[in-house]
Amino acid sequence: MLKFLRSCFEFEIFFHLFQIDDDSPNSEQLLDIVDEGNELDNECGQLFEIDGSERENGRDETTVVDNHSGESLGKDCPPPVVGMEFDTYDDAYNYYNTYAKEIGFATRVKSSWTKRNSKEKRGAVLCCNCEGFKTTKEANSHRKETRTGCLAMIRLRLVESNRWRADEVKLEHNHSFDPERAQNSKSHKKMDSRAKRKVEPTLDVEVRTIKLYRMPVVDASGYGSSNSTEGGTSNQVNCSKRLKLKKGDPELISNYFCRIQLTNPNFFYVMDLNDDGQLRNVFWIDSRSRAAYSYFGDVVAFDSTCLSNNYEIPLVAFVGVNHHGKSVLLGCGLLADETFETYIWLFRAWLTCMTGRPPQTMITNQCKAMQSAIAEVFPRAHHRICLSQVMQSILGCFVQFQEYEAFQIALTKVIYDSKTVDEFERAWDDLTQHFGIRNHEKILTLHEEREHWAPVYSKDTFFAGISDYEKGESVVPFFKGHVHQQTSLKEFFEIYELVQQKKHKTEVLDDLESRDLSSLLKTRCYYELQISKLYTNAVFRKFQDEVVMMPSCFSITQTQTSGAVVTYMVKEREGEDPATDVRHFEVMYDKAATEVRCICSCFNFKGYLCRHALYILNYNGVEEIPCQYILSRWRKDFKRLYVPHLTADNVDISNPVQCFDHLYKRAMQVVEEGMISQDHYMVSWQAFKESLNKIRLVADKIE
Repeated sequence: MLKFLRSCFEFEIFFHLFQIDDDSPNSEQLLDIVDEGNELDNECGQLFEIDGSERENGRDETTVVDNHSGESLGKDCPPPVVGMEFDTYDDAYNYYNTYAKEIGFATRVKSSWTKRNSKEKRGAVLCCNCEGFKTTKEANSHRKETRTGCLAMIRLRLVESNRWRADEVKLEHNHSFDPERAQNSKSHKKMDSRAKRKVEPTLDVEVRTIKLYRMPVVDASGYGSSNSTEGGTSNQVNCSKRLKLKKGDPELISNYFCRIQLTNPNFFYVMDLNDDGQLRNVFWIDSRSRAAYSYFGDVVAFDSTCLSNNYEIPLVAFVGVNHHGKSVLLGCGLLADETFETYIWLFRAWLTCMTGRPPQTMITNQCKAMQSAIAEVFPRAHHRICLSQVMQSILGCFVQFQEYEAFQIALTKVIYDSKTVDEFERAWDDLTQHFGIRNHEKILTLHEEREHWAPVYSKDTFFAGISDYEKGESVVPFFKGHVHQQTSLKEFFEIYELVQQKKHKTEVLDDLESRDLSSLLKTRCYYELQISKLYTNAVFRKFQDEVVMMPSCFSITQTQTSGAVVTYMVKEREGEDPATDVRHFEVMYDKAATEVRCICSCFNFKGYLCRHALYILNYNGVEEIPCQYILSRWRKDFKRLYVPHLTADNVDISNPVQCFDHLYKRAMQVVEEGMISQDHYMVSWQAFKESLNKIRLVADKIE
């Protein structure tokens, strides 16, 4: 069973719990290990419940860390695991005692040993107070029997780094817990106030330095750094079952996450470790990306190019498309392999940090294991395979064809120009028969999966322009041009923040341009003027192309009427020859609901109406584009605050953690809105100064 552990590094943070609004439908035990029917939208129940039957390869440890707390997203004091480290013996003792107190049992020191000819302690075994049995002498006393032979314990040893490491852990008890009795035990009464502050610190308005216990440190080869061979730990592990790291890479990862946690609010990361403390998978996402998902999480592309093509860094990235039609990062990971178990772990980790809200559409490379994992973790999402990869896969098999160019043209026509399923199937059959490839293994496999990649099967799926399901350029991968085959992990982390900053700067400049500069109109059509006032310049220009092309539609024929729904056939001229360069598009129009649907499905593919639909609206005297076709994700007047999720204002003011959480998120909202303009900045700055003065007056009165 997965264990949720605290942060693996020492850092200065606000000791701040990961909060979920109590009123949220997903607020109950988001990471509950034993979930009895509590599901999040029926799609992400038991997000991290993976027992031994599901997880192979000996992996059973996951570190889940949220920057708001520096803690695991689980119990306040998670259970011990082999490999945890502490600065001192007292730290280790106080931790185990606090854990025991929360669970409901008392502890004692079963044994300890010191260095020969010295009083320096070298090791100890802390156990449950019910360990062992009474001696014959004790059995004759009238005291109540409390020992049950319980085996729960933690074995500690001082290692070469002068830190105390847990070498052996047993969690199972053979008795029921008695919290009231445990509270009054000697071990818990012995906890001094200093120890309590270390494990359960209080908060004030100042930052406190909190030393958290560490997870097993991973050495250069990806193995745990413990030199001990006790406890059955073996270094003879299949290399494919761990993340392939170079010397210094583990330290690089830990240092980077540690530094980011100090400066990036709401930073989240998860580490997947196996039984031997070997790092297998890593996932992380920063504050801005988490906030961006609330605006652009409808369509997500999962880019596994680096992993699939054996780049030096096995990088994967979740990518969305923003209101300017440009890529936005929604999370990153480093994976050891491309197995079903690994993808299950990654997708559940990602879904957890998105508070259980899955995307509508998921676009990925072609991979059976990935496809199965998506079906399990995101059962309601539309999973589609990247069409450009399918095209490259097919063309790569027949590059030696004598008729390669003719085949390429014919294939493109079949895939992109087929308007209906029947038309596609007939054209595909003709293509494979003409070129003699009907029984080719690749062709057979792709045809079986055609519903996941052929555009005619995805006309009801929303893509927001992120796909290449229509001819033209799709969204460029987020790290394209920055990560290459030989890019090292060190080089990647050096450019990671620079790329992020560059993307953020570009978005800000695009926002300013859309707000301050009006696009040049090319027609007298009111649809063009309407959208120019609403959409960002980049998206408007794409829509403008459709308006400009409206005159190419030259004939309308009404083919069917069913109540308020009328079906039209629109002819479009695509070339100079009126006999051969004419295409027909079926457009349905509902007069009662003012709804229009073109067979080309431009609205679903790109997020705006096509020229054929506009032509029919205009033909029916509709002066403005109906509101249902104006998407907020493209609007330039829509306020997007890249701040942590704002919860309700019902805060328990006696709880310092909730107070900090509430104040921080509201302050970040003021910061974001204060950056809209110079006037906004001056008002925000003045409000901050006035608020600070009022707070200081309250402090003076208290003194």
